[in-house]
Amino acid sequence: MNGSGPHPVPRWLPACVAWAIAAAAPLALDQSAAAPRPAPAGTGTIYVSTYKGVIAVIDEATEKVVAEIPVRNGIPSGVTFSNDRSRLYVEDVSFEKVEVIDRAKRTTIDRFTLGEGATKTRIWSLQPDPHDKYLILVIKKYTLADDRWEIGAPTLVQYDLASRKVARTIPWPKGEEREGAGVIFSPDGKLMYLFGEDILIYETENFTEVDRWDLTRPLEPGAGRVSFGGLDPFSDEPGFYTGLLTMQDPLQNRRIMGLGRVDLAAKKVEFHPIGPARGLAFGVARDRKRGYGLFRDIGEAEFWTFDLEHYKLIARTPFRGRPRMGMHVSSNGNFIYIHTAGNTIDLYDTTSFKLARTITLDGDMTSFTLLPPPRPVPPRR
Repeated sequence: MNGSGPHPVPRWLPACVAWAIAAAAPLALDQSAAAPRPAPAGTGTIYVSTYKGVIAVIDEATEKVVAEIPVRNGIPSGVTFSNDRSRLYVEDVSFEKVEVIDRAKRTTIDRFTLGEGATKTRIWSLQPDPHDKYLILVIKKYTLADDRWEIGAPTLVQYDLASRKVARTIPWPKGEEREGAGVIFSPDGKLMYLFGEDILIYETENFTEVDRWDLTRPLEPGAGRVSFGGLDPFSDEPGFYTGLLTMQDPLQNRRIMGLGRVDLAAKKVEFHPIGPARGLAFGVARDRKRGYGLFRDIGEAEFWTFDLEHYKLIARTPFRGRPRMGMHVSSNGNFIYIHTAGNTIDLYDTTSFKLARTITLDGDMTSFTLLPPPRPVPPRR
């Protein structure tokens, strides 16, 4: 028809449209089902302390929050695991209170503070013994006077969990006070290693010094002393520590950065120089074949990739970072987590170092702790 009025709809058209929709629907479903699933980051568990006053528990395989552990001391901060992973020792953001949480039941076992009256006692370092009988703490007292705060000296103490009190004060080596202390126990708990300029070895019955690993002496003639960075309890097997170490170059008067592995029982350290020391966060893949560093400065961020089998730096990859950030390697080594601050965790692929995806929480985080799956026990011969 050539008229200007509406054209009549052919009777066969609705049936054809319905048939086309029905035919296309299975195809769309098949395409959706065929979409590849994202590569998993591992089979561990992530514990994120948040400003909500809870610890969010994230299943690493699904990247979903599977539980929230309520914290009675207020906003939680750092989380330290017991040797058997059954307990969480959680400090609050004021560093004055500690809460002990049963990991399986996700309930509070105990909580304590060392402050009294006008004196606040802040806990700047915490390490449980392998049998969860006591904690080694570095504490500092802050007493409010009429017109000022009087700040006490840093003190190394043993806190007994059963009696809920400080059992003893452990003297500082050579009477020299330290603002912090890196502590590692032997797997059986009979020895305590105190990291500093040297590694001091204490028996844990009366906490007397029984041995000393003199790191001020160079590993080889002409070299300087070696010092350690942060002590990651999951970086290696018990009694070993893999990480970035630094050495003082006595000729050029500069710090040299290197890859190293420490054998505490044998008092042996391997050090493989890389280059001038840089401020890097560092993480080790579970198979110890790759290590990853995070360099950050104003307007600049880089991933550094290290070959731990041949002890060399193999790549530096710039990326768009955050003003403040932390880094962890996923439990299968395929991703790097960039976290803190904020409420998002970014996953970067360790092959391309491109942003793969983001986990979004409903509260800003104060700390991030990855509990990897237990290492397989080698079969007995």
